[in-house]
Amino acid sequence: MRFGVVASAILSVGLVFAPVVPAMADDTGLAAALHTLKKEGKKVCMDGHFHSGNSAGIKDKKMAMAEAINSWSGFTAFEYGTDWANWSKAANKSANCSQGASGWGCSIEARPCK
Repeated sequence: MRFGVVASAILSVGLVFAPVVPAMADDTGLAAALHTLKKEGKKVCMDGHFHSGNSAGIKDKKMAMAEAINSWSGFTAFEYGTDWANWSKAANKSANCSQGASGWGCSIEARPCK
């Protein structure tokens, strides 16, 4: 019987001190206030509103694309929150990459979705 009481006390203490993980959703609310939103499959997207991202002087094309995506995501997250800043969820994506004397650069554009 003592074991049950001790085990119960340990579980209670463990639950009291269990870490709380905050939700990561941080939608600023500006998307709905400033833009028309449209349901597209399982996503909600900004209707007709595009964000862009750019990179330049990067060692290789893959890294240049990653830097452009970081640029797109960073600005989108700043303006609307990280809920909207996932490139893989974005709609109407376009990308143009080219190599110049200083390295690779990419320009991308897409409509933010969540």
